[in-house]
Formats: sequence, C-alpha cells, structure tokens
Amino acid sequence: MATPTAPAASALKKTALNATHRALKAKMVDFGGWDMPVEYPGNGGGLIAEHLAVRTAVGLFDVSHMGEIQFRGPGSLAAVQRITMNDAARLKDGQAHYSALLTPQGAFVDDILVHRLGDNDYLLVVNAGTKDKDFAWIRQQVGSFPGIHLNDYSSYYSQLAIQGPRALSTLQKLTKVDLAAIKNYWFTWGQVAGIHNVLITRTGYTGEDGFEIYIPSDESTTVKAWEAILDAGADFGIRPCGLGARNTLRLEAGMSLYGHEISDEINVLEAGLTHWLKLDKGDFIGRDALLAIQNAGGPQRKIIGLEMIERGIGRDGYCVLSLEGEKIGTVTSGSPAPFLKTNIAMALVPTAVAAGGSDLFVECRGNRVRAKQVPLPFYKRPKK
Repeated sequence: MATPTAPAASALKKTALNATHRALKAKMVDFGGWDMPVEYPGNGGGLIAEHLAVRTAVGLFDVSHMGEIQFRGPGSLAAVQRITMNDAARLKDGQAHYSALLTPQGAFVDDILVHRLGDNDYLLVVNAGTKDKDFAWIRQQVGSFPGIHLNDYSSYYSQLAIQGPRALSTLQKLTKVDLAAIKNYWFTWGQVAGIHNVLITRTGYTGEDGFEIYIPSDESTTVKAWEAILDAGADFGIRPCGLGARNTLRLEAGMSLYGHEISDEINVLEAGLTHWLKLDKGDFIGRDALLAIQNAGGPQRKIIGLEMIERGIGRDGYCVLSLEGEKIGTVTSGSPAPFLKTNIAMALVPTAVAAGGSDLFVECRGNRVRAKQVPLPFYKRPKK
C-alpha cells in the first residue's frame, strides 16, 4: 500500500460513505486519488482489531473506489479473450474468475475479476488507482472490434465487502437469497436490505469466505446498506475495516497487490500466477512473450514468502541480501501478520535463490535482519 498521506480531501475522489467514515472517526488517507479510510481507531478498534475481526468473525469494507467496466454485444467474448490471460470461454453465466490485463511483454496492466453476466455480457472489476488507465488501454486494444460496446460504469456502483467466517450469517439476515448456494467465484442478483437488483458475488481479497454487494452509488442507498450490515453483524462483533487491514489480510493470504507483487515490470511467470494463466486458450496480448520466457528456461526472478527470524519488519522496498551480504532482491510487501503473530514479507529474488530455499537478510533501517523462506500463502483458512 502507498505510504499514507494526510489528504487534501477536496481534491480527492470520495465514495458515497465519505461522511460516514469521517463520523466514525476513521483515519483517512489518499489512496490512488481517493479519500479512503485506512483504519477506525475508536472503540477499541484500529488495524489489528479489524484484521482479527475478519479472521475470527466478520468485517465490513467500503471498496466503492474499485472500477467496473462492462463489455456488451456479440463481440464481447472475443474482446475479453484478447486482453486477458485467463480463459473466459470456460465461464458459465453467473460465474467469475481472477485474471489480468497484460502488456505485450507479459507483465501487468492490471489484475482484474471477470464476471460473465450472460452470453454477450461481461463485467470486469479493476483496481481503483488504475481504472482510467485500464479503460483507455482496453479501448485502444479492442475498441474497434466489431459487435462490442464498452462502458465504464464505475460511478454507478458502490461496492461493499463483507468478509470473515460469519459473513454469510451476517448478510443472510438481510436477504431471502440462499447465500450458501452461491459457490466461491459465482454470483447472483437479489434484494438486500430492501434494495432491489443487488449484484451479490462471493470472491474476496482477505483469505476468508465473504461476499461483495454492488448497489446504486447514491449516498442514501449506500449508507442504508452499510448501516444495515453493521446492525446485522452486531451479534458477531462486526467491525468496519479500512485499507490497512485489507492490506495485512491479503498479505497473510499471499495475495498479490498491483504495484507490489505485480506491475508493468514484473511478468506473470515471475509473479507466480500461472494457475490463472491459460497459454493454451489461443492468442492474447502477452502470450508470445510468456511462451518465449518459458521456452528459454523460465523466469529469472520469482516472488517468494519470507518470515522474519530476528526482530525487524521487512517493509515494502527494503533490500534483500544473501547471507554473504550481496544485494539480490527487493521486498514487494511486508508487515506484521496480526493473526499469525509474526513478521512476514513477499520479495522478488533470483529464481536460483528461490529454488535453493536458503535463509536471507532483509536490510531494515540499516540493520541486516535474518529471514527464512516459507511457502505461500502464509495463511490458509481452516476447511470446514
């Protein structure tokens, strides 16, 4: 996550819940041009309390800053296939998957979620800070494809994420939709908290079970949903959660963040996201470059997991050194892991170092702090 700065709120974009966050005394930061809550320190709260609420009960996130881009028309599938690395032809109506928009070099324009709404209808959810860049890039690549209509509907939606083992129990109080019947990475529509035609998805970015609801972006509707969810989750100790906990939760779960583990300078093979890379689906932007890397023996660098053995926190951008003291890599994300009660990091290092599994040093404020390589993800939620 970017280093928080005290925002000049008037210059930043705001979600419909901005006044609500401020009334809750949230600490607000400039995040990708949005005035967003990083944590809610009051009432025994703060980042650690929010993180633990999601791991053990339920938390509520305002993620309305995310972007939504819709593809409509008979050319939609061909366009989506051209610009994404996963195989959208495998999606059924009501199904979603993780994917990415790639550069010709096989690196990342952005990581995204693709939802198949219908035969000729796809919804792409993109990152907030890259939304305008993504939409311009998509128009440049496939805007001239026949039979396709592209729309940026980001301003039409507020998106709320209900995450944690009690997320289903919380949201079920507010809808007659059978939430248990929605499988992971599937979605449906229904009434939630008296709001009609709500898109209800089951994806998440925390390592826990959870749901997202997409509702009209006017303030009264969004505040109504937010307050109804907090009320419904009160029995379970629900907490409003900010971007700080969202970052530590996804890091514990070994999930990549744009600008950190994935960027226009890190390719898919280096990032270790090959599970969602479908090189056999046919041509798409970035495929040739990735095949060439594969055929040349694979990537030269790789994202690894590190757990600090000695006292110190490996922060984003810190140098990674071999035990001989040679600078060999960089921490891409690092922080304390509140649930695991240790300090963890992800780092980009040479493939040979990753394969060897040796201990490494992280240079923390001038001190060399020893770390051991550990498998990703750091945390997996217990199976029921």
